Amino acid sequence: MNTDQELKELVKQKYGEIALQSKEENQASCCGAGGCSTEIYNIMSDDYTHLEGYTEDADLGLGCGLPTQFAGIKKGDVVIDLGSGAGNDAFVARAETGETGKVIGIDFTPAMIKKARINAEKLAFHNIEFRQGDIEHMPVTANAADVIVSNCVLNLVPNKDGVFKEIFRVLKPGGHFSISDVVLVGDLPEALRSAAGMYAGCVSGAVQREEYLRLIEANGFKGMLVQKEKAIVIPDDILQDYMDDAGIAAFKSGDTGIFSVTVYAEKPAELACSGPGCCD
Repeated sequence: MNTDQELKELVKQKYGEIALQSKEENQASCCGAGGCSTEIYNIMSDDYTHLEGYTEDADLGLGCGLPTQFAGIKKGDVVIDLGSGAGNDAFVARAETGETGKVIGIDFTPAMIKKARINAEKLAFHNIEFRQGDIEHMPVTANAADVIVSNCVLNLVPNKDGVFKEIFRVLKPGGHFSISDVVLVGDLPEALRSAAGMYAGCVSGAVQREEYLRLIEANGFKGMLVQKEKAIVIPDDILQDYMDDAGIAAFKSGDTGIFSVTVYAEKPAELACSGPGCCD
């Protein structure tokens, strides 16, 4: 597997290519930029079209859940969307927080930021902004957000512990997050685990489900709840790029599961000074 910085650059490149295409084009290509006949980025996505705030131009089909649906956003809240892409989750969040609230989208990819800003300008939204940045080092002050949402993004980040530390820092005391992500139960075959392409496609960057939940608790969050969980099946025509028929059969008959989970947790309203980031 590549180094952390190489993986970040891979993600930036791949998702920069995806940003330049329509949802339909992305759904016809597992690489998001042509050259493949199947889907990686889209096999996990949920249907947003029934949610208030849904914006077709901002829907690239890249999510693995509907975190905004479970986030408990209230009127006037400050909401941060991690890995905001073309803006779809941020626009749904704005429908919840209303004109008295504020939404900040953060994304690593310049092309995504540009696309999201264009979408926001078309909608004449003045209480939503998109900031380019690394979610391991968010361009946001401490104790700024009531709610943080994210949709199929942390699995793309090598240092997941660092992201949860940043989420804790940026949430107000008593604030909470609802995050959809990809997790594993059991070990991926080496061919998938070490594939850079599968990393950018959200699979080989995933960690064990129990490790993911442990990281949340270890960083001081309370009231953790798995709000939704669904199995993800990788089609054979994708697996064939990485394994032979025998390997595919062994993988499908084994005990490894790939899941999308939506997880909720809270930053305690009252912090002891030993909590992560509380004395900053």
